Amino acid sequence: MYRISFSFIQPGIKPVMLENVEPGQTLLEVALKNDIELHHNCGGVCSCTTCHLFIEKGMEFIDDMSKREKDFVKTVFGHKANSRLGCQSLLLDGEGDVEITVPDQTLLPDEFYGFDF
Repeated sequence: MYRISFSFIQPGIKPVMLENVEPGQTLLEVALKNDIELHHNCGGVCSCTTCHLFIEKGMEFIDDMSKREKDFVKTVFGHKANSRLGCQSLLLDGEGDVEITVPDQTLLPDEFYGFDF
């Protein structure tokens, strides 16, 4: 079981701490099941970047990034070494602490995610 904390860059949203989170779920699934709003324009199939997250702690508890995810993450404005897509970040078997920062989701995709629409 995992303990997962979600912090938000967007002003006015308080951090959320989740206890006893089971492995085998993506971070997007965990967020949505717990009423944490996380954009996912493609429905969670690794076809956009709107579920972009920063994994501050616990990257070792998440499966490796696929080439497809890497290609998408590279297009995110302001991406970092700890950037992941929530829909592709599967919690591995085990237990530990995972700390996530959710970027400001009030920006339009072309302003933040680097796409021209």
